[in-house]
Amino acid sequence: MIALGAGSLGGSCCECTIPKNCSVNTEAFWGFNGGGLQRERKDFGVPPNLCYKNSTNLNGLRISTYCGGGNRNPLSSLSRMTYLNGEGQNPTPHGTEDSSNLKEMDVNHHSMRTVGNSTNIVWQECSVGKAERQKLLQQKGCVIWITGLSGSGKSTLACSLSRQLHCRGKLTYILDGDNVRHGLNKDLSFKAEDRAENIRRIGEVAKLFADAGVICIASLISPYRRDRDACRAMLPEGTFIEVFMNMPLEVCEARDSKGLYKLARAGKIKGFTGIDDPYEPPVNCEIVVEQKDGVCSSPTAMAEQVVAYLEDNGFLQA
Repeated sequence: MIALGAGSLGGSCCECTIPKNCSVNTEAFWGFNGGGLQRERKDFGVPPNLCYKNSTNLNGLRISTYCGGGNRNPLSSLSRMTYLNGEGQNPTPHGTEDSSNLKEMDVNHHSMRTVGNSTNIVWQECSVGKAERQKLLQQKGCVIWITGLSGSGKSTLACSLSRQLHCRGKLTYILDGDNVRHGLNKDLSFKAEDRAENIRRIGEVAKLFADAGVICIASLISPYRRDRDACRAMLPEGTFIEVFMNMPLEVCEARDSKGLYKLARAGKIKGFTGIDDPYEPPVNCEIVVEQKDGVCSSPTAMAEQVVAYLEDNGFLQA
């Protein structure tokens, strides 16, 4: 088995020297013992006040060294080792790792888990984290969730907002309710339970975009409050921005660009939100877009309202 110590790492597989004033922290690694591939685990924690020194790859291990200056006490510094892939073969090259990611590299992530119907799964960490992606993009990832009746202007706002942010050099992506049903959610109907699953899937995808540092704009009716709140709970606090298109039903029905209200009134569409299925308005949304003196704002003005919120809350800078 690979031998570990405060001064060096060695064994039948490989040999590497670690600075004398650094100790070793092994989260999860593989070594050979009598020709068999085995896993060993040692957790020593990360002492405070350490500075990142370097990172290297060694036979499928990422070795990140943290030193406490000239102090020779092995407990004042360490080298963090993480196995790079879960199969014990073909290690993948990794870059250096910033010390700000130490919290994200918690050893508990390496435990086998059961999530839903998925068993024996392990969370795979990467040396490039959300903070680094946001710094690259010069923005903060978030989800702008635009909700409201059909015809309330959700897609219009989403496209105008995306254009304004694009002109500012900000990266966005729109998850439009109808568009997502062309692919990912094409197996779902408009029954209550399928609508809930539709929202859940879009929420999970939106969360991934936000984690990538992208400003994700989700535009869909999402009529049920509990489903929207469940999506909010998926994201870090403050990064789910709910925008309520508070337009009267008669205005939305008068627009009826898709002809859906007419079909619903004729009984040709069942379970249509606002006609024979309820819409539950948000209780504590971040932004409300509504008429002023009976006049609807222009797409540009609506987008500017959202952009102002993003600016005020620091989303347009890293």
